[in-house]
Amino acid sequence: MRRYFARKLLVYVLTFVFAVTVNWMIPRFMPGDPVSSMISRARVSQPEAVEHMRTYYNELFGFDRPVWEQYLSFWSSLLQGDFGLSIWVFPQPVGEIIMGALPYTLALMVPAILLSWFVGNWLGALAARRKVLDNTVLPVGYLLTAMPYMWIAVLLAWVLGAKAGWFPVSGAYSLEHLQPTWSWSFLTDALHHWVLPFLSLFLVALGGWAIGMRNMIIYELEADHSSYLSALGAPQRLIRRYAFRNAVLPQITGLALQLGVLVAGALVTEIVFNYPGLGNLILAAIQNRDFFLLQGTFLFIVIGVLIANFIIDLVYVVVDPRTRTGMAGGQS
Repeated sequence: MRRYFARKLLVYVLTFVFAVTVNWMIPRFMPGDPVSSMISRARVSQPEAVEHMRTYYNELFGFDRPVWEQYLSFWSSLLQGDFGLSIWVFPQPVGEIIMGALPYTLALMVPAILLSWFVGNWLGALAARRKVLDNTVLPVGYLLTAMPYMWIAVLLAWVLGAKAGWFPVSGAYSLEHLQPTWSWSFLTDALHHWVLPFLSLFLVALGGWAIGMRNMIIYELEADHSSYLSALGAPQRLIRRYAFRNAVLPQITGLALQLGVLVAGALVTEIVFNYPGLGNLILAAIQNRDFFLLQGTFLFIVIGVLIANFIIDLVYVVVDPRTRTGMAGGQS
């Protein structure tokens, strides 16, 4: 088992290094000059002052050094927990900006991913055994899965927000709450703003999980081992239990594979609802040519996805005895 997890850890470390390197390269291939953008926002008209500011910012951010030296300096700062200073909100550290937005993204994304997976698998398992529910879940599931996150977010904002007036369509809390607090009034207000972005992510993911589990349950119930158990006189409840345990394994694998898609959907949904999470930070960083904020935001997303995939690998070992048997056989 130690060799198995050591190999997994090595793969994740190599993936992290490659992803961070690509993350570092992407902003530098973007068109535009971040220093020029900062100077234009300062509205300085004197040519000498502009040249002094350009020299100062280039030295401060390290843009005057060779590319390979900037790359090594990036890794050195990263290992020390330093993500640099934001160009957009200069001179605020990037880490502080990200930590202010990260709780909103996690509060939106984690419940949507977990609840859609559990509820979708439950509905799919029921639909596989009940024809009336199957005739409902299957077409609705295909419809929800075909909807882009952005489209369903706009649809929910228009129907439940603009037309019905049940939920707000912008922000994470009302303007009267200038600073987030742990008061009951703020939490209820934040929950009210949270509903529509959550539903946008939940509904799209729900359909895919329901369809996948429904198809896997039907496959398992029609497999030879299920027919053999039925011929031996095993109760249908036991057969369905084994079918569910076998069917849920590909769903766990699918959760690991779909994490990146779900994260991307969460970021797009935040932009639609002007939700102050990492998605809005990425948009602001692109608009303002903020290399360091873009790097830091992508880095947090990469780390989050890799940690979640590693946890899913651990869960897979626990729920699938064949994996543990294979590891034991490999060690012998």
